[in-house]
Amino acid sequence: MTRIIITGSKGRMGQALLSGAARIPELEVVGQIDADDDLGAIIAKCDAVIDFSFHSATLGVAKICAQHQKALVIGTTGHQPEEKKQLTALTNQIPVVWASNYSTGVNTLFWLTRKAAEILGPGFDLEVVEMHHRLKKDAPSGTATTLLEILGDVRKVQLEEVLRHGRQGITGERTASEIGIHALRGGDVVGDHTVIFAANGERVELTHKASSRETFANGALRAAQWLVPQKPGLYDMQDVLGLK
Repeated sequence: MTRIIITGSKGRMGQALLSGAARIPELEVVGQIDADDDLGAIIAKCDAVIDFSFHSATLGVAKICAQHQKALVIGTTGHQPEEKKQLTALTNQIPVVWASNYSTGVNTLFWLTRKAAEILGPGFDLEVVEMHHRLKKDAPSGTATTLLEILGDVRKVQLEEVLRHGRQGITGERTASEIGIHALRGGDVVGDHTVIFAANGERVELTHKASSRETFANGALRAAQWLVPQKPGLYDMQDVLGLK
């Protein structure tokens, strides 16, 4: 039995996690934390914390987990560089799964994006398009950022030097090195991501569309179960799914 605490429990993902956990006999939710609740008061009850609160709260959650030697699954996005640095440092003390997306399908998209970029090579222009519901607060999405990082890694470029966030006005011809990112917002879209590889005479598009938050919740719950017996360190869903 894996005992978990869910932070951000009143949010859309928090509710999906609670619903998903109720269907898994090997999981027990021993705490639900939201704004103004005290995680430290109940953390001793759990084996792992799943954090889908807000990026500004995640570091505090991680510090409490490190203090009590509890595994942590991070589902928040939009962290600033200094936050990322401090969170990463804590993985020397506890096991952490930190993924921009917990969907099995999206992690397959990550794998396929890397392979396609390696096979197609520098002759293809790269563009990423993502769309989410109108209430999403950060852009581009964490998933889109991971896709960009994969493309940048394959191309061996610094993203801050080549990224183009949308285009407006007289931008001039597209350069061979730039990578475009376009964030769309509207309605109740759970999450759509497309990676476009465009060359003269042909185009390859890899697309994942999420229609339910259950797919993310199920992945995060699976990650928590996998993570508890692991050694301290930083892991992602590629580790959980055995794709590395």
